[in-house]
Amino acid sequence: MNKALKVLAPLPLVGLAYLFLWPVPIAPVAWVAPVAPGYVGAHAVNQKLSGLQRIDLHGEVGPEHIAFGPDGKLYTTVASGNILRMNADGSGQEVFANTTGRVLGFAFDSQGNLIAADAVKGLLSISPDRKVSVLTDHVNGDPIRYADAVVVAKTGKMYFSDASTRFAPKDWGGTFEASILDVLEQSSTGRVLEFDPASKVTRVVARGLSFANGVALSQDEVHIFVNETGKYRVWKIAVAAQNVQVSADSPSNDAKVLFDNLPGYPDNLMRGRDGKIWLGFAKPRNSTIDNFAGKPWLRSLTLRLPRAMWPIPKAYGHVMAFTVGAD
Repeated sequence: MNKALKVLAPLPLVGLAYLFLWPVPIAPVAWVAPVAPGYVGAHAVNQKLSGLQRIDLHGEVGPEHIAFGPDGKLYTTVASGNILRMNADGSGQEVFANTTGRVLGFAFDSQGNLIAADAVKGLLSISPDRKVSVLTDHVNGDPIRYADAVVVAKTGKMYFSDASTRFAPKDWGGTFEASILDVLEQSSTGRVLEFDPASKVTRVVARGLSFANGVALSQDEVHIFVNETGKYRVWKIAVAAQNVQVSADSPSNDAKVLFDNLPGYPDNLMRGRDGKIWLGFAKPRNSTIDNFAGKPWLRSLTLRLPRAMWPIPKAYGHVMAFTVGAD
């Protein structure tokens, strides 16, 4: 018995050492999370989505973005890497293309090419005859690690988000895993990029976003709206901005917060046929995560726990639509 006690005695110390000292991939940054407003006012819980028609994707999961193509067909991207094409009612489904990566957001250019933000491969173009080509996967010599969403301007220029320059999905087990690491770390390395197909030049429009996500252009295409998922915000950024560092504390003509302290994690953005911009929330806020904002060491400790114990918010579907001034 005494021998057994001697063997077991160090175990609590080993456990504590693991919880506080085991290396983790994040270097958390302290920040101040605003008090969550909850689902009140315009965000009050309702049943407006209850009557929607559901489209069966026949085993495919993770539809990330939807859009009608110039052929009148409905397109969506799924976790398998497939880009699906179908009729508006979901019938006639087929695999339009597979990039062997993970396409998240996409848009169509004036030639009918599907412009894809591939979280693994960068910004891609897929022709109507299904030929896949890489438009850009670097900016100023730096890899584009997490292409997330894209919109094509009438000029042909393409504006897209690079969600994180710290955590690439190909290196961390997928898009969800990489997003969790980026939001927990809060180092705010996300950026908005522009690709000009005429000059083949990629440049940084804005940087310093905590997981840069969905994008949409204003009607006059002078501004781009960008979701900052990790800080529950939507930004209005001038497309002409040059490598601007966004700051909610020091707004400028180039970058201003449009919506702040939202009740959930803003994900996708797209302009609907009615002219309104629609915003989807991936998940509701989590009080535990907000309480950890000023305690970086607790966020490091979280990653040492079994995944089932991570404070991942529960699923909750939520969308909103907005217009902006003369937009």
